[in-house]
Parts: sequence; structure tokens; C-alpha cells
Amino acid sequence: MLIADMILLVVLVAIDQLIKHAVVVNIALGGEHPLIPGLLSLTHLRNDGAAWSILQGQMWFFAVIAVVALGVMGYFFWSYRNQKNHRIEELGLVLMMAGTIGNFWDRLMQGYVVDMFQLDFINFPIFNFADTCLTVGVILIAVGVYLADRREAH
Repeated sequence: MLIADMILLVVLVAIDQLIKHAVVVNIALGGEHPLIPGLLSLTHLRNDGAAWSILQGQMWFFAVIAVVALGVMGYFFWSYRNQKNHRIEELGLVLMMAGTIGNFWDRLMQGYVVDMFQLDFINFPIFNFADTCLTVGVILIAVGVYLADRREAH
């Protein structure tokens, strides 16, 4: 599973970077393109902070957090690898590492993260594919921990 997980990690980071590149090339900064009217638009933004643009301009902070987070996630990934009962957590960690790497790469290379997905039906921060990987990864880990607790209880 280790090789498959590493391939998935690389593919997810590549997808993130390709989407960001396509948005930068095809949509003017601040521009918007409806994908599903009333539901989802692509909006080209630069974010040098976190969600809701908090901690703007704190590149050093995000660099330290990313390196520490990758180390912690790598440790847990290594300890879960090839354990049948922890496959969900392992997959969640792969997604979280891919999201962390995708956004960290942007910050290192450009000093900001490219965000593009805008939910038109709710006031929610514009986000990117890496953010989605992070969110889904956290959900998978929560589900995996819950299921592991249930297994231990029985």
C-alpha cells in the first residue's frame, strides 16, 4: 500500500497544481467564471493568509506549521502503513499531506496560495483543491478514529 499511497499523494499534488495553473492562465486576477450557475464559480484569487484571509503575510508562520504538520502526519502515516484496521486513517493522512504540500509549494514559490472555488449559494471562503484534500482528509481520520473506537468497544 505504501507505493499506492505515494502515487496517490503525487497525483493529488499534481491535480492541485494543474488546476491552479489553469485558473491563473485562463481567468484574470479577481475574475470569475460560473461553472454551475448559482452553485459553483471559479474565481481567481491570491491568498497570502489562511481561511478568511487570517494571518495575512505571515509566510514564516505557515512555513513552520507546514513543516511541523508534515512531520507529524508522516509519523502517523508510517505507523499506520499496511495496517488493515487503519486504512481509512492512512488515506486521510495521504489527503492531508497532499493538501499541505500543494499549498506549501505555492507559498514557497509565489508567496501566496491561488484560490478558485467559490460556493455561490453561501458566504464561504474561496478555496482550492488542496484545501479540499485537507478537509476530506480530516473527515476520513475522524471517521477512522470513530470506527476504531467502536471496534475496541466490541
